Amino acid sequence: MANTIQSKKRARQNEKRYAVNKARRSRIRTYLRKLEEAIASGDKEAATLALRAAQPELMRGVTKGVFHKNTAARKMSRLSARVKSLG
Repeated sequence: MANTIQSKKRARQNEKRYAVNKARRSRIRTYLRKLEEAIASGDKEAATLALRAAQPELMRGVTKGVFHKNTAARKMSRLSARVKSLG
């Protein structure tokens, strides 16, 4: 348990940041899930639109500190390759 005033404040801040980051991570995962569904359906046009929607969300997660830059780049590279390979 936090004892000092500073540690109590830090605990409150951590709770707020955790909630914000959790919501942001969930939002990104929703976009990625929609993209996965579009790829699975085989519709290249829908997958391309979903990729364009997911990319800025994923990069926003990087700037906000939710994901590491290389993790997001790796995900985008693999997903765009999968979209490109669709008939």
